[in-house]
Order: sequence, then C-alpha cells, then structure tokens
Amino acid sequence: MNWGKVIYVFFALMSLTTAAGFLYDKNEIALFVAASINLVSTLLKIGIRNVLAAELFASSLVADLHLIPAFVILQTSTNDTLVYSLVIGAVIANIFSLALVLIESSKTQEEF
Repeated sequence: MNWGKVIYVFFALMSLTTAAGFLYDKNEIALFVAASINLVSTLLKIGIRNVLAAELFASSLVADLHLIPAFVILQTSTNDTLVYSLVIGAVIANIFSLALVLIESSKTQEEF
C-alpha cells in the first residue's frame, strides 16, 4: 500500500466533506477548518509526479481561491448568498479533483 497516496487522498476527501459540511450547518469554524484542510491538500499536491499532476494542483488552487474569500466574506459581511456560492464552487472543484484521482488510479491499475 502506498501510504503517501493514502494521506493525499485522505486530505482531498476530507477537504470535500468539510466544505460540504459547511453547506449543511453554516458555521464559521466549519468553514475555517474546510479552508485549512484544503490548504494542506494543496500543499500535498505540490510533490505529486503523475500524468494529471497539473490538473490536480489547479483544481485544488481553485478550491482554495473559493474557500479563503468565503471565510473572509463570512467574517466581514452578511452576504450569505455569496459565501454559499463560493463554497459550492469549492465543492465542485474538489469533486473534480477526486474524479481525477480516480482516473489516475484506474490508469495505474492498468499498468500492473
């Protein structure tokens, strides 16, 4: 078992579920945790060397650039619609990222 990949997929999935958790229960702490975990997931994607590495990194950056402004807006404004829109964008980017992970995993399985 590749433990590096396990940790990487864990943080990618945790990023998705914490962002989705914020959509269920609007809580500043949940959004902060989602943004923090997504940043860790982005940092883990820096060292990946596979066919879809650029796409994985880009999708994680997109989620970061949705979650961080969403947290700032939630703290400074009362525009809940904009916050929800940004978090939904981050969730979509994380779903895309996990779809790329599945595609990459299936390609690696074919090579063996």
